Amino acid sequence: MCGIAGWIDKYEDLSVKSIIINEMTDSLERRGPDDRGVYLSEDGHASLMHRRLAVIDPNNGQQPMSRTQGEHKYTIVYNGELYNVPELKAELETLGCRFETDCDTEVLLYSYICFGEDCVDKLNGIYAFAVYDEFDHSLFAARDRVGVKPFFFFEYDGGFLFASEIKSLLKNPHVKPVVDEQGLYDILFLGPARTPGFGIFKEVRELLPGECLSYSDKGLRRKLYFKLAASPHIDSREETINKCRSLLTDSITRQLVSDVPLCCFLSGGLDSSIICKTAADCFKADGRGRLNTYSVDYEDNSRYFEKSLFQPNSDSDYIGLMSDYIGSCHHSVVLNNDELYQALFDSVNSRDLLPMADVDSSLLLFCRSVKQDFTVALSGECADELFGGYPWYHNRDILFEQCFPWSRSTDIRRSILKKGVLPRGEEYSHQRYLDTISRTDALTTDTPLEKRMREMFMLNYYWFMQCLLERKDRASMYSGLEVRVPFCDHRIVEYAYNMPWKLKALDGREKGILRTAFDGILPDDIVWRKKSPYPKTFNPRYMELVSSGAKAVLSDKKSPLAAILDKEGVESIIEHPNDISSPWYGQLMRTPQILAYIVQLDYWIKEYNVELNY
Repeated sequence: MCGIAGWIDKYEDLSVKSIIINEMTDSLERRGPDDRGVYLSEDGHASLMHRRLAVIDPNNGQQPMSRTQGEHKYTIVYNGELYNVPELKAELETLGCRFETDCDTEVLLYSYICFGEDCVDKLNGIYAFAVYDEFDHSLFAARDRVGVKPFFFFEYDGGFLFASEIKSLLKNPHVKPVVDEQGLYDILFLGPARTPGFGIFKEVRELLPGECLSYSDKGLRRKLYFKLAASPHIDSREETINKCRSLLTDSITRQLVSDVPLCCFLSGGLDSSIICKTAADCFKADGRGRLNTYSVDYEDNSRYFEKSLFQPNSDSDYIGLMSDYIGSCHHSVVLNNDELYQALFDSVNSRDLLPMADVDSSLLLFCRSVKQDFTVALSGECADELFGGYPWYHNRDILFEQCFPWSRSTDIRRSILKKGVLPRGEEYSHQRYLDTISRTDALTTDTPLEKRMREMFMLNYYWFMQCLLERKDRASMYSGLEVRVPFCDHRIVEYAYNMPWKLKALDGREKGILRTAFDGILPDDIVWRKKSPYPKTFNPRYMELVSSGAKAVLSDKKSPLAAILDKEGVESIIEHPNDISSPWYGQLMRTPQILAYIVQLDYWIKEYNVELNY
């Protein structure tokens, strides 16, 4: 995994812009602490930048990497991992390609040289990459089908910029930290999610999952090469169970390849347990010794834990059960609540945007701890979005509501804003919802329930899932830790999209098909455990800290939020923390997280010198 950036300008000579280029490059140092590289075209009108986290073939594979074919010199910068390298490399060798390294960067570069833009159809992996052709002064870039790896860009008259993170774009004087009305609508009525492809800062855009672009003297052209498409599900019940198991097992196995130390995250839930069990079996079969697993918790959490519909039990007992079952060497990372609060600010720096409060900062601290001994980890993200794990899939009263199910009411958001601020917030949020479901591909034979489940899949895929993937990428890469997500294999995504609900929710259970597929492989207590989300702190100390932080924002008359926030509205939340009937976002963002979000918003505007233009 790495950090990439690039700058093309048909008028300026970039050879005299080394200070800016170096600043853009080094702003991504946390994503790639092992090496750096910069490419400058012969005519001086294009530069590609790279920071490397060495995982495969550490002694080779430096980037930017160039190869020549005829009159064309191709140069690539690439962030990600390919999981079908053996098959792809063998095909390329039959076409005459000869490889100098064992890294997937060279395989990807030759794939573009041989197949052009169609190379993306052959890739299985998580990636964001760009290839510059010095002969015709063109750039091709693509983002993986599921959107695991980021790719932001900015176009201006005569020029084009791109980067893994917005902080790199902001190092270029062409990009200003301006946030207009649309940006504020996203932040305050949709955040921490954001409109697909929208980078919050004015004119900053992001490639969609499964989207590619080309940039040349003819301008910018974008194309979706992958989208969720409806097709009949023809497999029987048993065939579906077996295929789910085989697809997931294959995905996990492919993602265990690494030339540096690798571990797994283990929460004691179904998803991470499937990954850890499969990985432990592979380690034993390959003679790689015991698998190391990691979990996260908070100081005194067992003392203050509160059972709820969303969080019916704690993880600790199940983690021990699963670790003993697979024989892993388990490590429990216990977070301090004061550190958790302080990390709210680092999590803003990691995202360059508004994070999911302590849901982000806790993951950042957790990844920082894991990085002390490991460079690669596997995690169970996205099974819930793909296989119907969330409560909103199963509650008919919520299922058919015409709104985002994780943020059903905007009342709490409206209550903290001054009267007249962002008056179209509710309308804006609803329109983003309608825009998304309107793109749903369905079969004419779909029942109303099946069509609605496809719409829910679209909503979760392009919104909730993207928010969680962005969280995982930024929190992990901020510590130079690569986290892989086996459930995000596009073959699994396509299969899940077309699976009938009665099979997906087999026997009436959330993720019933996954439970049945691994019944007898995992302990019964794990297979049939009711879903429990990512753990959060219940310690009152944390509530004290975020309340104090929010009050400090309210009392600061120079705060950029003074003209936006309603003081009485925020104070009401502090004084009546249990009166919130609907969460701000998802299952985890309630009173402490709302207050933390306010603290982070104030910090973000100040730290990034954001100009609010609304």
